[in-house]
Amino acid sequence: MRAAAIVMVLCSHILWIYDPKDGLIKHFFSLFGFLGVEFFFVLSGFLIGKIIYKIVVEEEFTLRSAIHFLRRRWFRTLPNYFLVLLINIAITLSLGRNISKIELYFVFLQNGFSQMPSFFPESWSLSVEEWAYIILPLTLLLFSAFYKPKNKRKFFLVVIILLMVLSVFCKLYYHYKTKTTTLDDWNLSLKAVVIYRLDAVFMGVLCAWISINCQKYWSKFKSESFWVGVSIMIFMYFGMGFLRLLPETYPIIWNVIYLPMVSLSIACLMPFLSQWETTTSKLQHPIEFISKISYSIYLLHYSVIMQIIMLFVDNKKDSLMQLHLITAFYLTITILFSAVLYRFYEKPIMDFRDRN
Repeated sequence: MRAAAIVMVLCSHILWIYDPKDGLIKHFFSLFGFLGVEFFFVLSGFLIGKIIYKIVVEEEFTLRSAIHFLRRRWFRTLPNYFLVLLINIAITLSLGRNISKIELYFVFLQNGFSQMPSFFPESWSLSVEEWAYIILPLTLLLFSAFYKPKNKRKFFLVVIILLMVLSVFCKLYYHYKTKTTTLDDWNLSLKAVVIYRLDAVFMGVLCAWISINCQKYWSKFKSESFWVGVSIMIFMYFGMGFLRLLPETYPIIWNVIYLPMVSLSIACLMPFLSQWETTTSKLQHPIEFISKISYSIYLLHYSVIMQIIMLFVDNKKDSLMQLHLITAFYLTITILFSAVLYRFYEKPIMDFRDRN
C-alpha cells in the first residue's frame, strides 16, 4: 500500500512536466495523487492504531506511555521533515521568493485551521498525520484520567468514534459558514486543512481495532469488503461526475460526506490488503525498496526536485521526446536522492531510536 501510494503521488506530479490542459490522462493522474495521500492517511492510522491500542489494553496507559509513543513517532517523522523544510527554505530564499508564515511550518500549523501558503505545499498531509498522532494519545489520556475504564477495548473504540464524529462536526461547521464552494476552494480550504481531515487517520485506527477484536470477520469477509470499497470508489470518482453531483450544486455532499466516504472506501480494502501474503516474485524487492524510501520520496519529489527541474523546462516548447527524457531523469533523481536520504540519514536515526 505504501509503495502504491507514493507511486500514485509521483504520477500526479509528473503532470507538471507535461502540463496537459485536459483529457483522460490528466484526470486519472490527478485522481492518483489524491488517492495516494488518502491511502497514506488510512494506512498510517492502521499502523499507529495497532501500536497504541496494544499500549492502552495491555499496559497502564499513563503520561509516560503517551510521551514514549510520541517520542518514537517523532523520531520517525520529524528529522526528515525538518531537514527537507530547511532545504526548501534555502532554495526558496536563494530564488528571491518570499515565504509567509514560515514559523507555522515548524509546529505543523501552516494549514491547521485554514488554507496554507503556497510554500512546501505537500507538507499539508504531514500536518494532518502529526496532529492525529498527538491528539489520539492525549485524548485517550484525558478520558482515562476522568474515567477508569473496566473494558479497555470498548473504551478505545468509543474514543476513536468520538474523535471521528468531532471531525465530521468540523466539516459541518465549514459547510454552514461557507456560502459557495468550487472544486479549487474545496481542495485548498477543506481537503487540505488539518481540523477537517483528522478523521481520515482515525478511520485507519478504527480498522486496527476491528482487525484485532473482530479477527474472524476481518478474515472471512476480506474479499466482499474489498469489492465494496472498489464499488464505492467507482461511484465516487465516476458516478458522481456522471450524475453531475458537483461542489457548486451539492456542496453538503462534498463538504461533509465525500471525504469520510473516501476514507471508508479505503478502509474496506484494508482486510484484503493487510492479509496479502508475502510473495517471492521478482516484484518483492522493488516494492519493499520503494516502500522503505517512500517518506523520503514524498518529502523530496516535489518542492525540492521538481521545482528545481522546472526552472530548466519549458513544456510549451520542448518536444514530447524531450519531456519523456526529463520525466525519466526526474524519476531517477528522485529515487536516487531519496535512497541516499534514507540510507544515510533516516535509517541511522531510526536505528538510534530502536537502540534507545
